[in-house]
Amino acid sequence: MNKNLLLPCVLLMACGTAPETAKQTVQKIDYPTTRKDSTAGDTLHGVFVADPYRWLENDTSAETAAWVKAQNAVTSAYIDSIPYRDAIAKRYEELYNYPKLGGPMKVGDLYFIWKNSGLQNQFVINVRKGLDGEDQVFIDPNAVDPAGTTTFSPVGYSNDHRYMAVGVQKAGSDWQDITVYDLSTLKQLPDVLKWAKFSGAAWYKDGFFYSRYPEPAKGTELSAASKFQKVYYHKLGDPQEKDALVWENKENGDLYVSVGLTEGEEFASLTISTGTDGYETYFHDMRGGVMPTPATRWIPLQQGFDHKTSIVDFVPATGKFLVMTEVDAPNYRLVEVDPTKPEVANWKDIIPHKKDLLQGVSTGGGILFAEYLKDATSRFFRYKLDGTGEQAIALPDIGSAGGFGGERNDTFGFYSFTSFTDPGSIYKYDYATGKSELWFRPELKFDPSAYVTEQVFYPSKDGTKVPMFIVHKKGTEKNGHNPTLLYAYGGFNISLSPSFSVSRMMLLEQGGVFALANLRGGGEYGEDWHRAGMKEKKQNVFDDFIAAAEYLIKEKWTDTPHLGVNGGSNGGLLIGAVETQRPDLFGVCFPEVGVLDMLRYQKFTAGFGWTPEYGNADNSPEEFAYLRKYSPLHNIKPAKYPATLVMTADHDDRVVPAHSFKFISTLQPAQQGDAPVLIRVAVNAGHGAGKPTSMIIDEQADKYAFFFKSVGFTPEYGMK
Repeated sequence: MNKNLLLPCVLLMACGTAPETAKQTVQKIDYPTTRKDSTAGDTLHGVFVADPYRWLENDTSAETAAWVKAQNAVTSAYIDSIPYRDAIAKRYEELYNYPKLGGPMKVGDLYFIWKNSGLQNQFVINVRKGLDGEDQVFIDPNAVDPAGTTTFSPVGYSNDHRYMAVGVQKAGSDWQDITVYDLSTLKQLPDVLKWAKFSGAAWYKDGFFYSRYPEPAKGTELSAASKFQKVYYHKLGDPQEKDALVWENKENGDLYVSVGLTEGEEFASLTISTGTDGYETYFHDMRGGVMPTPATRWIPLQQGFDHKTSIVDFVPATGKFLVMTEVDAPNYRLVEVDPTKPEVANWKDIIPHKKDLLQGVSTGGGILFAEYLKDATSRFFRYKLDGTGEQAIALPDIGSAGGFGGERNDTFGFYSFTSFTDPGSIYKYDYATGKSELWFRPELKFDPSAYVTEQVFYPSKDGTKVPMFIVHKKGTEKNGHNPTLLYAYGGFNISLSPSFSVSRMMLLEQGGVFALANLRGGGEYGEDWHRAGMKEKKQNVFDDFIAAAEYLIKEKWTDTPHLGVNGGSNGGLLIGAVETQRPDLFGVCFPEVGVLDMLRYQKFTAGFGWTPEYGNADNSPEEFAYLRKYSPLHNIKPAKYPATLVMTADHDDRVVPAHSFKFISTLQPAQQGDAPVLIRVAVNAGHGAGKPTSMIIDEQADKYAFFFKSVGFTPEYGMK
């Protein structure tokens, strides 16, 4: 097991009637006036691009704060006027209020288990000695921060199981403080490391490697581009200013960098990337006790940013690495690499390239666990470390599983399984017998067996077959006007497989339909599928989504007035793009925390890291042309737009809220129809991770109230 600690998976009825057509009461909305600056803009490759709302990029100004307050007031007034909004919140709270469990995560003889009694804002991290021991509280975020906006996440533990590094994040920001706990006493140590972001803690001897940025200028913490990430080594007990610099690039500030360690601390791995696609991988032999420094010449495993190659583990018995790569394998393969002869020509297949996507490989108890994705659902196999003895691992059903793997001497491990209508169960897996034993199953406030999931394959504009899941209550008729929510992402090599959402149950139990489309740009079918939705081919993603909506209408699942579409982050870009390209196709749009200004996204926080995926308008006339052609902000024109609720947060420093601010400021005066176009700005929240339960309930109640009203559907529990 490579000692880059991944967080454990946290496992997370009535029936209304829809009218034949969506009937909406026109509600006149007086949108706040947004000041326009006619001089603001950029000249790119000889073309002036106006940006009249650029002043909204200043997220700390009093004028921006006043604008947010005014927009939120209008949105709140509209949503509060929906008579069944509070009933939705009450029902959502009922559905959400069940005991939830995550983990266990094994560290020596300690087991860390995440528990939520039902409505706690954050999961409490408990610890027990031995699997059958009694739980005691390790960290209770709710006690530390009653508002629920502070999260604690283990990011690495020492090889002797004595210490654990824990990342602390506040108000949804990506910035993290790294703290340290002594696991023999369960007490926090004085060590606190500031200005880390996207960092783990790779332990070596009496300290660990971590990545951090220079301290940003005051007032720019949530908006300024994060530049010049460096790797340091922190020795326990030292103040941060004494941390030893391990790696930096003084010329290129647009790089992500991290150091990992193999389980036995034999080798350190160095990963350098220009962003979210492709990275360089190097290694350094630690067996002689020589610490890397800025002068160290790391041995290359893969150079250049066109591929993805990572060390899974080192096998002491053979003296070889196990390495996962898509070099000569767009669906990935596992190879054995001799550290003394690391060139590609010397690589030996352990798990060869196959038709299905090899999504991940982990080790534990001397076993290889390989996760494949077949039509966006999980398949697991186990192997000996030399790749022989393949055995399929029987999963409970068709859905999503994860969590296999552990340390070299473990005799058992855990995995979780979930689906669209089941928040999932945790299973204990015996490495010797290969048998699974149910360890935890949540008690639910609804019957998962009352719902069914179908998978269809529909043709996109160019004929490409695209998979889509359709979830509904058993017996739902294709009547042409079911309230339907279509969700997708389509980017960054991210695969969407069946997963549970409490909020979706509010739609499904009312007889509504949920659909999830696996668009190009994702990773469902490997790198070829991903690259078919990148850069100049991004329009394929939008075409795939539009075709999904047209399929749902053609097959009589719904119609335009009853069809809502939703996506977040890169998925927010998706919704913004299809809304501006086909405003006639949808009844309601939810672009959440979206990348909506494709000409300037790279100038903020982590935006530079997305240029391998999207391109960069500053680079060339060609990249400028294709980005401008689909950039949601730059393609708004006077038209009848669907009901729109743009959703963002004031502490989102992943996709800065200026994207959403400028988009809605342009959309509101362009709206030629009667449908509302509003923005909801969450306060003291970020990109999404770590939101407190109370905030999630409010947000989802607002969202579904807006959805039901916009598609002309009254949920049964909303009738008075």
